[in-house]
Amino acid sequence: MSEASGKLFLSVATASAVIGLSFIFGLTLPQSALLGSIVLLVALWSNEVLPMAVVSLLPIILFPAFGITDTKTTSLNYANPIVYLFFGGFLLAIAVEKSGLHRWMAHHLLNLFPKTAKGVIFALAFTSAMLSSLLSNTTTTLLLISMGLFLSDIPRIQMRYLLAIAYGASIGGIMTPVGTPPNLILLGVQVEHALPVMPFVQWVAMVAPLAFVMLAIMGWILGRGLGDEPSHASESHPPLTFSQAKVLSLLGLLMGILFLNTPIHPYWNGLGLAEEGVMLTFGLLLFLPGMNLLEWNEDKGKIPFRIMFLFGAGFAIAKAFSQTGLADTTAQSLAVLGTFAPWIIMLAIATLITFTTEITSNTALISVMLPVIYAFSTQNGMDPTLLMMVATISASYAFMLPIATPPNAIVMGTGIIKVKEMARYGMALNLIGIVLIVLFAYFYWTKFI
Repeated sequence: MSEASGKLFLSVATASAVIGLSFIFGLTLPQSALLGSIVLLVALWSNEVLPMAVVSLLPIILFPAFGITDTKTTSLNYANPIVYLFFGGFLLAIAVEKSGLHRWMAHHLLNLFPKTAKGVIFALAFTSAMLSSLLSNTTTTLLLISMGLFLSDIPRIQMRYLLAIAYGASIGGIMTPVGTPPNLILLGVQVEHALPVMPFVQWVAMVAPLAFVMLAIMGWILGRGLGDEPSHASESHPPLTFSQAKVLSLLGLLMGILFLNTPIHPYWNGLGLAEEGVMLTFGLLLFLPGMNLLEWNEDKGKIPFRIMFLFGAGFAIAKAFSQTGLADTTAQSLAVLGTFAPWIIMLAIATLITFTTEITSNTALISVMLPVIYAFSTQNGMDPTLLMMVATISASYAFMLPIATPPNAIVMGTGIIKVKEMARYGMALNLIGIVLIVLFAYFYWTKFI
């Protein structure tokens, strides 16, 4: 038996065992089958025996086969409007990368900070965060990693530069709804349960302050013990090309429309536009003959359809959790938590999600946990959006292990960073992130939600 076949057999056997044990302990057959299916999906996503896109489409087969949800109900999740919000956003990200606008932005952001090692740490972290709010954190890290290696010849400083890039990408990804998959899963769950979906600008207003505080603390931690070692940062500013100017203008216009679309009660009710449609419109504008920024045959290979399928799988799992009653059953088992103060509940959720996502996919984890948190909130008379927001942001703030996030894995691949170094800095940032998320949620986010 080949290694791949062995991993596949073990995944199926583990899922089958989970189904059997769950049924023995009192869950219904659909609930047991759902748990087993999730175990199988997470195992296959993790061991990469099958391509991500293939695994992400399996719910369309598994859920009807086990009587979890029917084919139509399952497949509709792959056409969730949030998928097209991501699609439009990613088309814009491709245009940013193709035009080289990210390099222009990076050079200008780098030159805002001192040319010392400490200054470069802050510059790389801030640049990575800003780019990650528009691009994927994986793409951002790959784009900046060579810059981090170039800016110093000293391994201990290179190590901190690379961590600043990886951590900055994770921290910055939370700043916009399209910055990281868990954010979009949250929006999908809000749509599913007819909750008010946070407008783009409101999301940024809520979360950006948290990200900036985290960036400042992370930069200070990574800069400790460094003197004023000079870097190789360049003083030159690359000129803005015509293509870059067009992309930058489109992004500016998009931000303006999204801002005007955000209600500011009681003074302004917003434009009333569907933000999924706005984002998709701006993405498709890139293909117009007058723009000449994207060309389908040339750029279609860069569109991450596998991630779109992954979102569909996440939405399908969330829907199945609600429809089978497993979310309510799980929430009832957590009812004892409802007797505690809200800040203690938020602290428990943030801690659980932060450390669990160190060893599993944050997208899969959020897909499973958000329906449970929604059911728990409604059963205990709490605001579901606030608790789900705490969980969603916590899923991106895992900094300890290489497998926790793609940026961590990428910088670990350089061979410059040791696991114990990442774990040492990451543990401190995990704990700081948990505390900050709870503080912001309790004292700041409640003003918006």
